[in-house]
Amino acid sequence: MNHYVSLARQAVEHYVQNGELLPLPEGLPSKLYNRQAGVFVTIIKDDDLRSCIGTYQPTQENLAQEIIASASAAASKDHRFGPITSQELPHLSYEVYVLETPEQISELSQLDPRQYGLIVQDSLGRSALLLPGLEGIDTPTEQLEAACRKACIDLERSDITLYRFSAQKFVS
Repeated sequence: MNHYVSLARQAVEHYVQNGELLPLPEGLPSKLYNRQAGVFVTIIKDDDLRSCIGTYQPTQENLAQEIIASASAAASKDHRFGPITSQELPHLSYEVYVLETPEQISELSQLDPRQYGLIVQDSLGRSALLLPGLEGIDTPTEQLEAACRKACIDLERSDITLYRFSAQKFVS
């Protein structure tokens, strides 16, 4: 298991068992201490989504703390699911996405849902993010429609702004 996924697992287990964030571990690769980036942590149970939370821009001092914060939030604050219980811990697998800085795009031809994630925002402040490489999202149009559904944005009536981003994905 790589350092990103191992840290996410440790953070979830520590949070579920102790109700607090995992203290920053020593001995991680320097890039986890020296880099900032947005991170999403996806938790899977029995091949089904259990939780997914993150940030598209860094909110923490370094990548390690970003992973810890996102993993802990995924374990406890995803409004679509209840908090993860200690009984579930042995049945979970993890995906960690490290996001590059989003860039604004002007047309769908600049998207490839296998390569880029999408952020859509409207003039009312609604927004949604879709990670790259999601199953069932094969075209830029499908990616845009899914993001708009997620944000409750009506494409026919809304002025939208699009951003794309690439991400490195690490899996357990």
